[in-house]
Amino acid sequence: MPDPRAVHSALADAHRREWAHVLAATVRITRELDLAEECVQEAYVAALDAWSREEIPANTGAWLVTTARRKALDALRRDRVMKSKLPLLVADVDVEATPVAEAPSSIHDDRLRLIFMCCHPALNASAQVALTLRLVCGVRTPDIAKAFLVSEPTMAARLTRAKKKIALAHIPFRVPRDAEVPSRVDAVLTVIHLLFTAGHTAPHGTDLTRADLQVRAIDLARLLYALMPGEREIGGLLALMLVNHARQAGRTDADGRLVLLQDQDRSTWDRTAIAEGHTLIDAALRSGPPGRFVLQAAIALLHATAPTYDSTDWVQILQLYDTLRRVWPSPVVELNRAVALAMVHGPEAALRVVERLEEEMDGYQYVPAVKGELLRRLDRFEEAAAAYRRALDLTDNEAERAYLNDQLSL
Repeated sequence: MPDPRAVHSALADAHRREWAHVLAATVRITRELDLAEECVQEAYVAALDAWSREEIPANTGAWLVTTARRKALDALRRDRVMKSKLPLLVADVDVEATPVAEAPSSIHDDRLRLIFMCCHPALNASAQVALTLRLVCGVRTPDIAKAFLVSEPTMAARLTRAKKKIALAHIPFRVPRDAEVPSRVDAVLTVIHLLFTAGHTAPHGTDLTRADLQVRAIDLARLLYALMPGEREIGGLLALMLVNHARQAGRTDADGRLVLLQDQDRSTWDRTAIAEGHTLIDAALRSGPPGRFVLQAAIALLHATAPTYDSTDWVQILQLYDTLRRVWPSPVVELNRAVALAMVHGPEAALRVVERLEEEMDGYQYVPAVKGELLRRLDRFEEAAAAYRRALDLTDNEAERAYLNDQLSL
């Protein structure tokens, strides 16, 4: 019998890597998200039992897809029997042989198809994004709540309402027709960006990052860019993620401790990825007015191409943030802009901005973390310590907690 630890490890890895693929394959049969999710969950439960008794399959994803699809077919057959009131022996219909017709679509990747399905216009934008992050990307409800700057119960209620609306309104989960795709692109980009963000700084755990989520987000953006190469914002998002991911090797030391941008070894950065991002940004800027992702990518590129931290063009970065706040008003943009403002006009000016954001962004750990740094630069050490302690209370990532504890010990 397999080692129970190996089984649990394989199952956790399969959940992390294969959930979206298994769910997408199952939705193609059920056309109902709730039923598909139930069948996939049952497949993972069955895997724990089967792999513990027999052996861990060489291709865990294929095993889970086969099991989930079989459970979905069984559920649909039972439903057909109940609706038609025919004996079970007569109702043994091959559901896969009579699929619901789909309009032709250029979207061939199952994960991307499912994201477009979830970003249905009948749901409001925040519900589309939250539902997709939870069901397709496997992001935990508390982490989604943090991304939206709301409490966990509030986000859980939103997810429940969205799923109820889908069921009660009989919203079909089909792949959108090619003509419908452009109207869903912005929500899809938001999902991919938040997925990358959850990997760039993991919301919880011992490691600063989750490379698997970052790579998955970049892969999805590449697929979308190949599908719609003329869309500036798709190129902008892909560039943003490439440039930020390029710094991966320098963001932690040999012990996994967080290394701030000003202290990172820039020779460890992936210059090929930065160059690819640079090309994408140049193309996007030449083709028309920049949107939110192109502007964020341009800011990231200025950081990545500066030879040293001291030579960073903070004035231009602040100008880009001023444009970004007009294009995409957001408290997160204001907080990030405050960091650049401090570098150009000093910490006092930035502190006034951060203090205005405190109530609006209550519960967002980076507000007190930034405030603590600004207060420290102003030699207001007791207030800085209080801010760092507040950030510690809000932070679940162990690498970030270690950094904040270091700041308190200075």
